[in-house]
Amino acid sequence: MEIESAKEGEKSCLRKKLESWLNRRLRICMTDGRTLIGTFLCTDQERNVILGSCEEYVNPPDTTEKEEPRVLGLAMVPGQHIVTIEVDMYTPPQAIL
Repeated sequence: MEIESAKEGEKSCLRKKLESWLNRRLRICMTDGRTLIGTFLCTDQERNVILGSCEEYVNPPDTTEKEEPRVLGLAMVPGQHIVTIEVDMYTPPQAIL
């Protein structure tokens, strides 16, 4: 019974963390080297992520050579292709219109 309670507490903590990311800008690096930057809208049990106002970069945005992003708009990122996720905690959440 205590193990189940601990698992529920852990799920609750992880859920709160995900909820704190809602409407924040995420930077997702993918297995093929692309980087997607967009507003976190939702996820599912398979770790798929939906980003709004999404832009795609072939080279990481931090590199010295600047490239124009490809505007994707609303994008679904398959969880199996996500390598890293960074959250911009300094930008206030975007208002959903």
